[in-house]
Amino acid sequence: MNTNTSAIILAGGEGKRMNSKLPKAMAEVIFQPMIKWVIDAVREAGINDICVVTGSKREFLENYLDTLPFETEKVFQSERLGTGHAVMQARDFLERHRGSDVLVLNGDAPFINADTIKEAFAVHSSKGCTVVSAEIENPTGYGRIIHENADNSLKAIIEEKEADDETKKIKEVNSGVYWFEVDSLLEALTKIKKSAKTGEYYITDTIFEIKKTGKTVLAYKAENADSVLGANDCIQLAQLNEIARKRILEKHMKNGVNIPCTDGVMIGTNVQIEPNTVILPSSVIIGNTKIGSFCLIGPSAFITDCCISDNTVTGNSCLKSQNL
Repeated sequence: MNTNTSAIILAGGEGKRMNSKLPKAMAEVIFQPMIKWVIDAVREAGINDICVVTGSKREFLENYLDTLPFETEKVFQSERLGTGHAVMQARDFLERHRGSDVLVLNGDAPFINADTIKEAFAVHSSKGCTVVSAEIENPTGYGRIIHENADNSLKAIIEEKEADDETKKIKEVNSGVYWFEVDSLLEALTKIKKSAKTGEYYITDTIFEIKKTGKTVLAYKAENADSVLGANDCIQLAQLNEIARKRILEKHMKNGVNIPCTDGVMIGTNVQIEPNTVILPSSVIIGNTKIGSFCLIGPSAFITDCCISDNTVTGNSCLKSQNL
């Protein structure tokens, strides 16, 4: 990927239905804020120049970003006037990246991954804009992708409230992830207007301003349909946690870790476990924990930031920052 690429992460959402004192992007999936999942995917894709647009309860998000072992630029959206308006707040950041490409994505969609970002960029190269789409079984609530022809060219994104019955049958939806040519995006931002219905500026309107200039606009359909998933309330957040939990457990089991009953077992994203170790039910293992081979962990063990040697038995225990 071009080393000049950059990313803008939109993280100004309040998440009212979460009933939380934290901004939406700080809601946790497997003990890690959703925005950290997004940042990790962006950095894994080779993009290190990142601008985060904050908004509601920004101090929590900004304080968290300051704890990370790398720098992210932060800009504040004082009024929530839509996704297009959020990107406008990063104009100075964009000006410094003229002549390159920028990834724009949401900070509360934790399952976007580095492969999707890189594959979409490969398709996007030398294009005005590329929208990442996904095909999902229940597209209700999402903007539908309308293709120009049978290829990847994009004709329109039809929002749910504007869609007729035939359009609502379409299962390919907008993921909220976009690659833009920076110069094209900056020009388009000066042309978009507030929605007459909501008073908001939409990032999708920039796509069609770019299209008017004759630039190519594409839709890249991601293989990872979960890339569109987010959470508007704690019920949906629990669903994201369950998806992530199962993925992590399956990864460890494929690597030789024995989890005979997965009930209540939660393992953090940074945990390392050697083959032939057994994890028993209701065990929670998080932080930068490393566990050797032939260990017996649990049942009902809580372990964080520990280094556990081969052949160790923990039983029902609470272990924090220990070497065993």
